[in-house]
Amino acid sequence: MPRVVARVSALLAAICLLLLPGGQTPRAEAAALDPFTGYLMAHFTGESANGEQIYLAHSSDGLTWRDLNNGSPVLLSTLGTRGVRDPALVRSPAGDRYWIVATDLRIASGTSWSDALNRGSTSLVVWESRDLVNWSAPWLINVAGAIPGAGNAWAPEAIYNQATGDYVLYWATNSPRNGVTKNRIWYVRTSDFRTFTAPQLFIERPGSQGIIDTQIIEVPNSVGGYRYYRASADGHIPIEASNSILGTWTSLGNLSHLGISNGTGGGNIVEGPMWMQFNGRNEWALYLDQFATNRGYLPITSTNLGSVTNFRVRSDYNMGASRKRHGSILNLTAAEESRVLARWPSNTSVNRIQSYTHQDRYVRHADYDVRIDANVNPAQDAQFRVVPGLANNSGYVSFESVNYPGYYLRHYGFDFVLAANDGTSVFAADATFRQVAGLGNSAWQSFQSYNYPDRHIRHYDYQLRLDQITDAQSRNDATFRLTS
Repeated sequence: MPRVVARVSALLAAICLLLLPGGQTPRAEAAALDPFTGYLMAHFTGESANGEQIYLAHSSDGLTWRDLNNGSPVLLSTLGTRGVRDPALVRSPAGDRYWIVATDLRIASGTSWSDALNRGSTSLVVWESRDLVNWSAPWLINVAGAIPGAGNAWAPEAIYNQATGDYVLYWATNSPRNGVTKNRIWYVRTSDFRTFTAPQLFIERPGSQGIIDTQIIEVPNSVGGYRYYRASADGHIPIEASNSILGTWTSLGNLSHLGISNGTGGGNIVEGPMWMQFNGRNEWALYLDQFATNRGYLPITSTNLGSVTNFRVRSDYNMGASRKRHGSILNLTAAEESRVLARWPSNTSVNRIQSYTHQDRYVRHADYDVRIDANVNPAQDAQFRVVPGLANNSGYVSFESVNYPGYYLRHYGFDFVLAANDGTSVFAADATFRQVAGLGNSAWQSFQSYNYPDRHIRHYDYQLRLDQITDAQSRNDATFRLTS
């Protein structure tokens, strides 16, 4: 009898689903996450050779930051303009999936700001992860392509909307509308950051005044009288509030009383507002990118966002070694923080992999192929970070490229290539090795394959391969040393 009841209940539930308007399914509410213990910031650093890529920083208190990955980029864009700015970190309501969404723009390649604004990319760059440390290959979403005359898609952000059960993804686009060409904030709705609705106008300022860099934060218990607050850059840094993401917003004022503006009010000219709630208390920081003076982020804080007069400028902060430009901050659970710090410890050494049989030669990548060479130029082609194994972090290692972060040595058809981590279990297994005593000299090292334990890394005719080791020559060829 209980089985019959269960089956009938399941059938009735299925019928209810079919009867929902428009074939909708019930919305998944946000899961209750574990208490937060730390903070992760995604950012870029500026218009240098690798400055327009994805960098990460960690903080325990929200004010003192340490660069991860020894200050090198964590992810590189290989699509579109091959550069990214303004990254947004997004967590799913259940806390089981993450995305980075960023502007597809690389000024360092020689692109002028006029071209970037009027003839730039209308796409955004997206990465996905299940654990915050292993990220997929990037993909492009052309969110602004359907906007007539769109010249760009800048400074994306996304927030989960419980009212609709999906994400509101919003950004700035410069385009003509009602006879005026300027930046406005547009949005789409998406559930997977791959497919999305048609773009809709979100925020427009009067006359010729443009607006960019909008970021929204949800405030628990509606402290200050509202559930959502947003900051933007429109000549000033306006603060607005609402109880609905896509509803009516109320202006609370701007930061001119603190001597802070986006140019119209003079003073300290900033952009890229970035929200953060301090863990465990009703206090919020609004980080502001001091781009006009090249000083990076400045935090102002408030215990009640319902009035702009509650903000105060902080001086007790340290942004770390690198200059941090327009990004976003994610509060971390203890489990998330543990994974992040294990993946990017405070000092991950850079190594070269020296051949035992040809001691003037080192493992290097060239056009994504892998071999051993002498006199490697540029030197970074032969430099790797030895990190915990992607498939097994207990007793195993993986080799991440220094100048191509997110790219690892992996075997493919028993040949070696340098490839971007695509987040699959196959990739992880192919890029994971056990470090054992050298087969040709026990004072050196050899590297046994994780998924083909009868094979080891070895060179043959200077090419790196994954081979079965059967004689003295192959044992020597499979022997290496990690050096600085």
